[in-house]
Amino acid sequence: MTTWFAGVAGLRAAREPGVLVTVTNVRGHAPREAGAKMVVSATSTWASIGGGNLEADAVTRARTLLSAGGARPESYTMSLSDKAPGLHGVQCCGGEVTVLLEPLPVVPAVAIFGVGHVGLELARVLARHDLELHLVDSREESLSEAALAPLQDAVAAVHVHHIPVIPELILAELPPGTRVLVLTHDHAEDFAIVDAALRCDHLGAIGLIGSSAKWTRFRSRLLESLPAEVVDRVETPIGLAGVTTSKDPAAIAVSAAAALLAAIERETTHVGG
Repeated sequence: MTTWFAGVAGLRAAREPGVLVTVTNVRGHAPREAGAKMVVSATSTWASIGGGNLEADAVTRARTLLSAGGARPESYTMSLSDKAPGLHGVQCCGGEVTVLLEPLPVVPAVAIFGVGHVGLELARVLARHDLELHLVDSREESLSEAALAPLQDAVAAVHVHHIPVIPELILAELPPGTRVLVLTHDHAEDFAIVDAALRCDHLGAIGLIGSSAKWTRFRSRLLESLPAEVVDRVETPIGLAGVTTSKDPAAIAVSAAAALLAAIERETTHVGG
């Protein structure tokens, strides 16, 4: 039997949501002891909390939670008695079981294009969070082991992409909903990435570092081939509104990371109801 933690790892790798099901309390007789776990996805299960009506009921509840997009844990108590039929029949162990359902959401994905002074500082902040973090740069030295040494203890799953000629080509390979931050060393590269990102239907928010003059030039060029409602998806400048402007890379990175994490939190809260 596949273990529950293998199920968690498999769902994370496949970027699929699931639910961790845990027996948290047992009174009397039950198929499994407190602490038994299983993982449920829309189509599969891993491990077992004892089978029978108890498990079938838990799987049904977990998939209902998944289909509703629930983000908060739920707990319920079930009597295993022939006088208390469940959704899938009766179970006559005679005990009472409390079950916890914990959603396992797909972790957010963020792509940083340009791992220079600001990009690396931004990666250092974001790497401390449970994210899928993609680092893209056309300069090999920016992605060397020495350059990325500050990320060695990252919590995030870090993916490094060295694309020497056309870094925007990686956009098609990014997971659905990936938030894109563009801050390369070259304005021409910035423009090419933004232009390509706006033409990808599967990406999330697109942020661009730079001045209002830079964006004015970019927007004018983008409007030559894209509608205004598409072009205006670009968020610029990046960072928290109202924060004192600073040119220090670490300060810019903290502001940008705070704004991005706040947006992710709002989105998660909205989805969870």
